[in-house]
Amino acid sequence: MLRNMGILTVRLTEEEERVLTRRSRQARMKRATYVRMLIREEPFVNGADVLVDAAKRMGDVRLRVSRKP
Repeated sequence: MLRNMGILTVRLTEEEERVLTRRSRQARMKRATYVRMLIREEPFVNGADVLVDAAKRMGDVRLRVSRKP
């Protein structure tokens, strides 16, 4: 199995590293597992895809809306 597996190396700033660590802990996953999950997510093609995703996440307490003054 390891023969077919590629290796991806990404350089992160210290801030990006902290954000990745925090988000993976919130998801209760190892960082590598969390990154794999993000890579496998389907991208948004159009605005309708965004609305469908937003409807699925409606009421998720981890999400918040901030308004600029």
